[in-house]
Amino acid sequence: MSTPDTVRFRYNQAILVAAVIAFIGALPLANARAYLLPVLLVPLAVGVWAWRAGTDADARELRLRALTGQRRISWDRVVELVTDQRGRAVARLDDGQQVVLPAVRGTDLPRLVSATGQTLPDTAG
Repeated sequence: MSTPDTVRFRYNQAILVAAVIAFIGALPLANARAYLLPVLLVPLAVGVWAWRAGTDADARELRLRALTGQRRISWDRVVELVTDQRGRAVARLDDGQQVVLPAVRGTDLPRLVSATGQTLPDTAG
């Protein structure tokens, strides 16, 4: 359960709508032959991923959620938050590992840092 001080990042929900439309569109194909029934699993998996995947951040940790599982990373392990060439947010960990934060863009980094209770240094001055 998320607490009021948890910041949640999710993918655009238009992906979920597209998955529902694809599921409905695949129904006639899946009903044509029994061996085509697994075709329905593709839009179903995309829909579940769009609904579930993302990043949750609070003062204690980052929770990276995927289709089937999640990974928790304590803020103590995060050395640096940076942006990659594609504009995605990346957390560099103390062991040298780099972890892409699902659904977090580089422009979302100030909001992500605010979840820790800290502030970014003012670079405008």
